[in-house]
Amino acid sequence: MTRAVLSLGGNLGDRLANLRAAVRELGPGVVQVSGVYETPPWGDSAQPAYLNAVVLMDDPTATARDWLTRARACETAGGRVRDPERRFGPRTLDVDVIAVWADGVPVIDDDPELTLPHPRAHLRAFVLSPWHAMCPDAELPGHGPVAALLDTPGVAADVAGVSLRPELSLESME
Repeated sequence: MTRAVLSLGGNLGDRLANLRAAVRELGPGVVQVSGVYETPPWGDSAQPAYLNAVVLMDDPTATARDWLTRARACETAGGRVRDPERRFGPRTLDVDVIAVWADGVPVIDDDPELTLPHPRAHLRAFVLSPWHAMCPDAELPGHGPVAALLDTPGVAADVAGVSLRPELSLESME
């Protein structure tokens, strides 16, 4: 069994619809979905606010690379266009593979295309806050408890800008 934590975000178009579509695209392996959080843009303040969420996935046959393939398929279906000139630019949908476990053991990989755990997840309140709310005992491999990471100086300063939007849900309204 492999388990993965994926981060979803977007700040262009119908942000909520884009996140809902991503959850549907991820399919039957979705185990749990966090609440929806609104966050300021990271790295480029001259763009709209993001909606973010975290998804816990299980699949008995998936590899770490399969999670990346699924993430990219969601982005493509969501109209994501990558701009190499704007790494932190606006986007309809961003799906990042944060961490993967195979049979309960964390997958550690330094492949530039899929570094696991995600090399900056421990610095991102917009990933850690929803993940912690969804799974209070979660641990980011190589970095420790998510709860403790939220208290580190750089992340703690960003937590105030991460706002739960309880009126929004990733459950389809169809």
